[in-house]
Amino acid sequence: MKHTLSILLQNESGALVRVAGLFSSRGYNIDSLNVAPTADIEVSRLIVVTHGGDESIEQILKQARKLVDVIEAVELPAPAAVPSDPAAGA
Repeated sequence: MKHTLSILLQNESGALVRVAGLFSSRGYNIDSLNVAPTADIEVSRLIVVTHGGDESIEQILKQARKLVDVIEAVELPAPAAVPSDPAAGA
């Protein structure tokens, strides 16, 4: 099952590597990764899309929250399905 995670982390050298290492050390692939600054220049938001069971994702979130650079780690709700052909939804 696809999961989207939002992680707020300090803009520190190596912070992204530590979060990515959390996934790789547990054998999870990152399907999509996006990092962007927030209104606070000392904090970045990391959006990660990955696959896994609910229990596995919860474990990843718990472990991410233990990392010193992580401020917050949550799973975002699944977006509403969008048909690939807009005419098909009508």
